[in-house]
Amino acid sequence: MKTLENKVAIITGAAMGMGRATAELFAEAGAKVVVADFNAETGNEVVAHIKAQGGTAAFVKVDISDSKQVQAMVQFAVDTYGRLDCAVNNAALKPDNNSFQDLDEDYWDKLQAVDLKGTALCMKYELRQFVAQGGGGSIVNISSINAFKPTTGNPAYQAFKHGVEGLTKAAAFEYGPQGIRINSVAPGAIRTPMLTAALKSLGITEADIIPTMSRVGRLGEPREVAQGSLFLSSDAASYVHGTVLHVGGGFELL
Repeated sequence: MKTLENKVAIITGAAMGMGRATAELFAEAGAKVVVADFNAETGNEVVAHIKAQGGTAAFVKVDISDSKQVQAMVQFAVDTYGRLDCAVNNAALKPDNNSFQDLDEDYWDKLQAVDLKGTALCMKYELRQFVAQGGGGSIVNISSINAFKPTTGNPAYQAFKHGVEGLTKAAAFEYGPQGIRINSVAPGAIRTPMLTAALKSLGITEADIIPTMSRVGRLGEPREVAQGSLFLSSDAASYVHGTVLHVGGGFELL
C-alpha cells in the first residue's frame, strides 16, 4: 500500500542497517526519500537500489553533529522535492564498550555529539521546516531498548538513548498543537552490521545473546524496525503522539 504517496521523507543514517531498510520501505510506500548519511558511497548505492525498484530518492551527505550540515540537509529536501512531510532520525554511533569505572571520555563526547546532540539538531531544523509550511508533519526518533532496560558495559550509549526519549517527549508536548506528531521507536536486538561487529569484537555469537535479549527466540530484522517507523509516519497513526513503539521481541519483558 502506498501509505506515504508523494510524501517527502528524510531518513538519517540511511546507508546501512535499519536506516537503509527504512529508506527502502518508505520508497516502496510512495515517499520521495532523502537518503542522508556521512558515507557517500554506500548512501548512493541505496539511492541507486531505490531507483532501480521504481522509487524516488536522492542522497545528501551529512554529519548530524554539525548544525550547518543538518540545516543544509533539510534545505536539500525542500530544494529537491518542494517540502518536508516526515523524518526518521536514525543516525547513531555504535555503543561504547566500557564499565563506568573505565568510561572512555573521548568516545563519550563523540557519542553525545551524534546520538544526542545530532538528534536534537535534526529535530530543530525539521521542526522549523514544518512550522514554516504551516504545521503538520511527523518525526520518528530511533532510540533503543536500552533507554528502558539497562545492560552492562555501555553507560554512554544508555544515557544518550534516554536523552533521545526525553527529546521526543519534550518536543511532542510543545509541537502537538501545531499538528506535528513526534514519536520514537525503541529497537531491541536487531541483526544489523553494527550489532554483528559488536558481537565479533566481544567474541560471542547471536545464539549466545538470544536467550537474554528476545522472548521470541530470534533477533529482529532491520525491516521490522522500519515497519514501526512507517506506521508512525503514516496517517494510520494520526492520533499516536508522544509515545514509544518497542520493536524488540519482548526484550523489555526480560
